[in-house]
Amino acid sequence: MALKKGFKQLLAEAGARTRGIGAAAAQARLDEPGTLFVDIRDVRELEREGIIPGAFHAPRGMLEFWVDPESPYYKPVFTPDKHYILYCAADWRGVLAAATLDEMGFANVLHLEGGFSEWKKAGRPTAPRPHHKAAG
Repeated sequence: MALKKGFKQLLAEAGARTRGIGAAAAQARLDEPGTLFVDIRDVRELEREGIIPGAFHAPRGMLEFWVDPESPYYKPVFTPDKHYILYCAADWRGVLAAATLDEMGFANVLHLEGGFSEWKKAGRPTAPRPHHKAAG
């Protein structure tokens, strides 16, 4: 079966609709009020590789549900007035996620060019995955 669109075409189309940010420019925004780094990788990747300090973890598979206030899974950290820098390992999921948030109406979304692997390769700061205590 031939696909109507393969992943390369999907990435190209999403890349044409979104804006990326390089590691140096992104690092300059780490402590900027109103900017949230969003790690969309799988939790196992965070365990293995770490995370950008202060980033919020929103697994790619839940992102649309977590950003929509009408979803039962909505996370109030997502508000349209913030600036978001999305990242994954290599920026494929980041580009697709940025395009999705743009389509949903978020105006200030960037994806980290090269993803977390380029961030680390450039010697940018990383931190261990934060562990949340169980409510009890």
